[in-house]
Amino acid sequence: MAVIEQQIQNKIAQALAPLHLEVINESGSHNVPPGSETHFKLVVVTAAFEGKNRVARHRAIYAELAEQMANGVHALALHTYTPAEWQAGPGAAPDSPNCLGGGRG
Repeated sequence: MAVIEQQIQNKIAQALAPLHLEVINESGSHNVPPGSETHFKLVVVTAAFEGKNRVARHRAIYAELAEQMANGVHALALHTYTPAEWQAGPGAAPDSPNCLGGGRG
């Protein structure tokens, strides 16, 4: 696991005690150099999201990852669920769309 990916994994695991956590480096799908850690998708399932709307959940994650966002992480695709939502819902995060920017044709 790469350095920033591991930092994200550790910070979210410690702060939110997720029942399910996926940290997926999607940088390779964007117009960045090979080996980059700039674009991530996070799937977080935790009881800590009970009673919180999507904005509050995203704010909690961004607060934990402020250092990474200020130092190279360009984008986070966040998929946040309570345990009940995860069980009743998708069971997996949706696929990310293809990159449309950055000079790729």
